[in-house]
Amino acid sequence: MYIRWRIRRDDRGVDFGLWEKIPMSSIYLPLDVHAGNMSRALGLLSRKQNDWKAVDEVTRSLREYDPEDPVKYDFSLFGAGIDGFLDN
Repeated sequence: MYIRWRIRRDDRGVDFGLWEKIPMSSIYLPLDVHAGNMSRALGLLSRKQNDWKAVDEVTRSLREYDPEDPVKYDFSLFGAGIDGFLDN
């Protein structure tokens, strides 16, 4: 998460983008239980464990939607998972 904050740049001030020499495309999704569950529900992740292989798989899936900034979906996946989107 720290690396995401330091590298990603956005207009909302969530991510600071202080490390400009590292491209946003090189960041991996910080996978927690909520983002993992939502990723599985959306078909972005098939692996059952939340481990490094899962991080790699879901990040590759997200790169299909935005190769320049695949991690921009992190908050949406986390938020929907924590809000109980899957419970409805």
